[in-house]
Amino acid sequence: MRLSQMLFLTLREDPAEAEIPSHKLLLRAGYMRRVGSGLYAYLPLLWRVLKKVSQIVREEMDAAGAQECLLTQLQPSELWRESGRWDTYTKAEGIMFALKDRQDRELGLGPTHEEVVTAIARDMIRSYRQLPVNLYQIQSKFRDEIRPRFGLMRGREFIMKDAYSFDMDEAGMKKSYEKMYHAYNNIFRRSGLAFRAVEADSGAIGGSGSQEFMILADAGEDEVLYTEDGKYSANVEKAVSLPLDAEPSGFKKYEKLETPGTPTIATLCDFLKCSPTQIVKNVLYQVTYNNGMNVLVLVSIRGDQDVNEVKLQNELVKQADQYGGSTVIALTVPDAESQQKWAAKPLPLGYIAPDLGDDYIQSSKNLAPKFLRIVDPTAVELKNFATGANESGHHVVGANWGEQFQLPKLAVDLRKAQAGDRALHDSSQTLQSARGIEVGHIFQLGLKYSKSMGATYTTEQGEPAPMYMGCYGVGVSRLAQAAVEQSYDKDGIIWPVAIAPYHAIVVIPNIADANQVEVAEKLYTELNQAGVETLLDDRDERAGVKFKDADLVGIPFRIVTGRSLQSGKVEVVKRATRESEEIALDQVLPTLKQWIAEALS
Repeated sequence: MRLSQMLFLTLREDPAEAEIPSHKLLLRAGYMRRVGSGLYAYLPLLWRVLKKVSQIVREEMDAAGAQECLLTQLQPSELWRESGRWDTYTKAEGIMFALKDRQDRELGLGPTHEEVVTAIARDMIRSYRQLPVNLYQIQSKFRDEIRPRFGLMRGREFIMKDAYSFDMDEAGMKKSYEKMYHAYNNIFRRSGLAFRAVEADSGAIGGSGSQEFMILADAGEDEVLYTEDGKYSANVEKAVSLPLDAEPSGFKKYEKLETPGTPTIATLCDFLKCSPTQIVKNVLYQVTYNNGMNVLVLVSIRGDQDVNEVKLQNELVKQADQYGGSTVIALTVPDAESQQKWAAKPLPLGYIAPDLGDDYIQSSKNLAPKFLRIVDPTAVELKNFATGANESGHHVVGANWGEQFQLPKLAVDLRKAQAGDRALHDSSQTLQSARGIEVGHIFQLGLKYSKSMGATYTTEQGEPAPMYMGCYGVGVSRLAQAAVEQSYDKDGIIWPVAIAPYHAIVVIPNIADANQVEVAEKLYTELNQAGVETLLDDRDERAGVKFKDADLVGIPFRIVTGRSLQSGKVEVVKRATRESEEIALDQVLPTLKQWIAEALS
């Protein structure tokens, strides 16, 4: 392609809307254009990248035995009500665009396709002889993000590959899952990216086990915890660990103390001259279930630990049925305005004890009359601890479970693992931290959708049985931007060869020089005919502008028909390393083909 004929515009300044380097660079280099909040047009250069990513995905999915299809973007609400996720996606997470057609039928704009594909399997798969089946698609998905940001990282429209496997039993599901795990490793390796597979929380998709594939990058929204021995890695939302040991308590007897101005753990530790590991911290939450019932939750945890709200929400979903609900639609730390709606009297905030009385809760039809009390194991182990006294400006010290306070019946690991913790598999290993961008997620769904939606098959014995399912997603457009976030410098993008829009760019420094133009045209034609995808910068611009644009756009190899032509050579620059070589004209093609082959191997 000739740049003089291409829709191509670069910017010298960072757009005001862009927040992270990859977002800035993709806009500046003319890869995409913002159309609306969280909505971007993929321009010709980016579309070539996306097609290359998609092709790698297709090849690996096909090799793993999956079959490509295309599912509907508009989805009837009835299917989502069958699975029980309509409220979750339209109210709790609120990420589904929901609408009504002219017949007043409710529809959703697909953020994911478990319901649609399960309905198809239910209708078409009758016998064990048809299993296993794995269907996949590559298409646009939609999510109503509250605050779209970071360009393609958190947009409202994006391109995704999602696949769904159907098997006769759990063993078959795990075999399909393992195939996808290897396919995903191949996809990201072939894309030329540094990545890590980590244990993950299954979230609203559900299922027993899941893994995320993280592109390692400083600007990643996710924190990954891992061990140096390579035997453990997990998203911080899912990570488990052994916390550091609590320091022995220095409090010898139980007593209530006046502790003015100590509503935080830090101020209390300073006042009492103690370690936060000697304190039981009590955190108040308000959960709303999909039937409108509100429950106040009191979590007791060791003072140096933080509550992992993903783990907490997962536990609260398990408790939903005792409150008449099935899913959580909101989980908050109630602010002063929220407290006024349910508090029978002012709360001793900052000084709450594990036994905060249920009489703080007003009687209400949509409010549980008692606190749901949960204790984290880090707090269970403490002896002679300090905690709130349910009176502002006061704490108690030297307290014990079973004496001054009744230990909550519900003990659940709710703590947030953190760098420096000891690993469960080997206490000599400590967790390290890295930032990552999630570009892939695979799930063992089990029977979650097949049971709720009646997707059964007939066994060899003639009995009906539900199908075991798996779900596998790759963010195609997200991967493209993640690649930029992982590899760039002060001058622009550094694309991996495998997904770069073009392999090479031929730059004519002076288009008034007939010899430069002639050689450039010949190289451009020869390289393209030989399968080396090549751009020709034949614009009537200064050489400096062309070189800056080539660096900004990030094409792996730059060929310059400049002064070297006097000795029958051209300058070839590797974008990634900035290494420059003068190469004879007849050696340009074989040299580039060798470099490309090496990069793709």
